[in-house]
Amino acid sequence: MTWIKAGWGGVAYVSAIPDAGSFLDAVKIGVALSEYVHTFGQYLLARHGERVHKVAIDAGFTCPNRDGRRGHGGCTFCNNQSFSPNGRRPPPIPDQIAAGAAVVRRRTGARKLLAYFQAYTNTYDDVEALRARYDRALAEPGVIGLSIGTRPDCAPAAVLDLLAAYRGRGYEVWLELGLQSAFDETLERVHRGHGFAEYRRALRAARARGLPVCTHLIVGLPGEGAWHARESLARVLDLGVDGLKLHPLHVVRNTLLAKAWRLGQYRPLSLEAYLEIAAELVARTPPEVVFHRLTGTAQPPLLLAPDWCRCKWRVLNGIEAALARRGERQGSRVAEPSPPRCVA
Repeated sequence: MTWIKAGWGGVAYVSAIPDAGSFLDAVKIGVALSEYVHTFGQYLLARHGERVHKVAIDAGFTCPNRDGRRGHGGCTFCNNQSFSPNGRRPPPIPDQIAAGAAVVRRRTGARKLLAYFQAYTNTYDDVEALRARYDRALAEPGVIGLSIGTRPDCAPAAVLDLLAAYRGRGYEVWLELGLQSAFDETLERVHRGHGFAEYRRALRAARARGLPVCTHLIVGLPGEGAWHARESLARVLDLGVDGLKLHPLHVVRNTLLAKAWRLGQYRPLSLEAYLEIAAELVARTPPEVVFHRLTGTAQPPLLLAPDWCRCKWRVLNGIEAALARRGERQGSRVAEPSPPRCVA
């Protein structure tokens, strides 16, 4: 198994690219899952006529929730150690793309790539500095577009205009907004430094320019349950969205969340609970919305809990099985009202 460092919400994690033996199994899982879910891989295949893979990039950005503009220390689930100024010296963007492309092509045969600006807040700089980084990525062989991960409070008009201009030139461009929850009290609890109003403004501004938006939601945040996950999804869908990413919250070292977990103040979701919630969210999502991801993974020693977050394919298999058991697929419960919140 080849492991590549990646990250979400400021948390470093590793994503598995299966070696030859397990790769065929992974392909079978992906094909089977696409019978129930409108996956990003299938979307890109239909749009470009061949497989397209993301290559994750750390372009050396920081975050306004860490440098004092919005806050200090970041979100409660962010790994503070990974933000060390002296310990973080990412290779040049062309080198990162070349290394990622070599792995992707060796394992999958894919020749087309999306440069995924993933680590930290990838719109948090002046427009010309952003343009230089994005242009550097687009100049690399095989790169057909950009996927830009950022916060809802870091999507000013000038940056959105820049991204829309790339799309107008024929590049595949996605804006990925890390909302995580539609509940302001939850966002405050995890020290996000923004609310749902900022997300609403950024989403509308982006889509008004023809930019497709992929919204990130975390399932299992402190104080939230299945009802919150359904309501967050409903609020996102009500505004309109083009893509979704779901992540189970996992506890990693050197975070405020880790301290709460050790004190018994936070209990992660069980695998069974996450599978049921994720399957329901898929069924409640219109079929035209693209799922870019249905889980997130981490590995020890970084990962503290839950242990099941180590295995991506186990989770994806479980979501597929949950949908099959229910006789459901993406969109099958779109018209069904959400059940009321159960208060003990």
